[in-house]
Amino acid sequence: MDKVEGYIEHIIFRNEENGYTVLNLSMRDEEVTVLGTAPSVNEGEYMRAEGEYTVHPTYGRQFRASHCEVTVPSGGAALERYLGSGAIKGVGPALAARILKKFGDDTLRIMEEEPERLSEVKGISERKAQEIAGQVEEKAQMQNALIFLSQYGVSLSLGVKIYNQYQDRLYQVLRENPYKLAEDIRGVGFKIADEIAGKVGIRADSEFRIRSGLYFTLREASAQGHLYLPKEELLRRASDLLGTDAGQMEKYLTDLVIEKKLTLKTQGQDVLVYTYQNYFLELNTARMLQDLNLRTGEDSRRIEERIAGIEKQDKIRLDEMQKKAVAAAAQNGLLILTGGPGTGKTTTINTMIRYFEAENLSILLAAPTGRAAKRMTEATGCEASTIHRMLEVNGGMVEEDQEEPARFERNAENPLEADVIIIDEMSMVDIYLMHALLSAVVPGTRLILVGDRNQLPSVGPGSVLRDIIRSGAFPVITLQHIFRQAQESDIIVNAHRIHAGQSISLDNKSRDFFFLQRNDVLVIKRILLSLVSDKLPRYTGSEISDIQVLSPMRKGELGVEKLNAFLQKYLNPPAPGKTEKITGDTCFREGDKVMQIRNDYQLEWEIRGRYGIVAQRGTGVFNGDTGMIRTISPQLETLTVEFEDSKMVDYTFKQLDELELAYATTVHKAQGSEFPAVVIPLLGVPHMLMTRNLIYTAVTRARKCVVLVGSAEIFREMVANPTEENRYTTLAERIREIGSEQIRGEE
Repeated sequence: MDKVEGYIEHIIFRNEENGYTVLNLSMRDEEVTVLGTAPSVNEGEYMRAEGEYTVHPTYGRQFRASHCEVTVPSGGAALERYLGSGAIKGVGPALAARILKKFGDDTLRIMEEEPERLSEVKGISERKAQEIAGQVEEKAQMQNALIFLSQYGVSLSLGVKIYNQYQDRLYQVLRENPYKLAEDIRGVGFKIADEIAGKVGIRADSEFRIRSGLYFTLREASAQGHLYLPKEELLRRASDLLGTDAGQMEKYLTDLVIEKKLTLKTQGQDVLVYTYQNYFLELNTARMLQDLNLRTGEDSRRIEERIAGIEKQDKIRLDEMQKKAVAAAAQNGLLILTGGPGTGKTTTINTMIRYFEAENLSILLAAPTGRAAKRMTEATGCEASTIHRMLEVNGGMVEEDQEEPARFERNAENPLEADVIIIDEMSMVDIYLMHALLSAVVPGTRLILVGDRNQLPSVGPGSVLRDIIRSGAFPVITLQHIFRQAQESDIIVNAHRIHAGQSISLDNKSRDFFFLQRNDVLVIKRILLSLVSDKLPRYTGSEISDIQVLSPMRKGELGVEKLNAFLQKYLNPPAPGKTEKITGDTCFREGDKVMQIRNDYQLEWEIRGRYGIVAQRGTGVFNGDTGMIRTISPQLETLTVEFEDSKMVDYTFKQLDELELAYATTVHKAQGSEFPAVVIPLLGVPHMLMTRNLIYTAVTRARKCVVLVGSAEIFREMVANPTEENRYTTLAERIREIGSEQIRGEE
């Protein structure tokens, strides 16, 4: 292992969150670029580093440091240079010279042990002397803390987060209850905390471990879509995680309830366990929905006349359910409009917009994703935004198990200014986003929720659209008639047959719905490649990047992970001048199609105009957003993605766990999106994923063409299986409870 030491001449780049730094280090006879995690270093400081020299094809000789340590140099001239470098705020070259002249070789001891004596130097007051001493102490404390944490296997980047959270309290936290890290610090899960606890010497049956394990189990359930777990299931899951008898956990469960971290609710014979936040999130969502459920008193005859006028003016003809939907939107504060593809939801929404515009009412349109909002804009001719942007996400961040996962400028104190709000693709909206939306809607505003209840539920917790409909408390209009133009599309006709569990012809006489029977994985892969790279782009007049492979599963030979590696190899192979970055099992390469896989409300984006000049800035990149890798910079350790709408986002290499290749995606991740053509491999599908609503959701993502490749038997089994993903939610029950309370209150 090589070693270098010298003065930090210039800091080229620094990630303040994880401490990753690129700097120029001036040694006795040369200057070298050092790359590594070096938190809290400053230009002018003296640094020692261990690592190895590498040669970059563009930037030349570099030193990749595995360990960096800032030290104070010895010797009068070296110490004067250090103090005068700006490493200590408020001390410049002239003042550094005066300090050295006054105290000589005793300077460091004076600064650490008798800092008040610095006031003996001309130009330093007692207050400034204390400030200088504080900076010296802070630097020493961080260095000591990182060294202390490293003996427990904590990386420097994680160590910086821990130190910033606790400062000098971190020693107490680690020795008494390392599991607190999982509660307080983003990126530290139970497993990391458990590893640290084991090294610290915390017993497997300790109170801290069991309490943290119970809470972690409930948070994990939330990540799987649940708002609660039945008590017996919670104890069973936590027992499997901890290797502890479930009977020992009862006491700690009660303690967590007393501390208002968990909430118990008896329902029939069951005891339901929620995190405290999730329980009130669901309860408040139910209450706000009921508050919006008002009648407007609009005259029915007048509404019918207005609708007839719109039909005549726009030369359209609505069926009875569409007319009923427009009338219900005019007469109710809350309306749910649902229906499958081709049933006229867009025409109905457009008629609603025309109706409300004629009434001089202000209207807002929104959808959960950028792609869905863009489709809504194209379909209505009116500007639609994402729900996050409509609510003015401000980049604040809260953990997902603590209230909402973001802070919005639009809320109960600063509500949305609109008379009518229409939300599309409601099946994608989870309980967090629904709560945030409702918080910003004032009773008296009409809220119209549009979606297809037969699609998969949201990626995030809850089953909001289904639960609202299931409650039976609000007006729901279901469109079922397939219009003649839609009947010409076998994608739409077969989607409805799938929903009804009816048999489907696979004779390939269709123009837009094809099935290729293949039972060999390698053959299926070759067909997928041929379809994506050549046949479907030509058939649909689309770009290769617009054709989407949708797999039911992540794992397996035809799962997303292996398909992405396979498709990347042929669609974007290595080439001279094409930079790549390997992280974990994934190779990211310039030109790759990628997807953001979690909501990051703090991630900054820019829209750049001509010559790279920034035209617009904002924050927030969301789960399911797709884009293209434009550049990778090993020197700066950054990767730049261009998302839809020309948003450019710079990721540090430490943030690449937020991205994955997107040549193939799961059906779940494709919700709310529409592609010119989709290709669906069906072989080796796990039994739990062989469901009707999964294949229904996959097929309805295609606009011009869908091709299924694999086993016809698996396809038929999926169509025949009406089983839906079971999520533990009680929004429907809370809605009915609050409705009953309001009725009793009126009596």
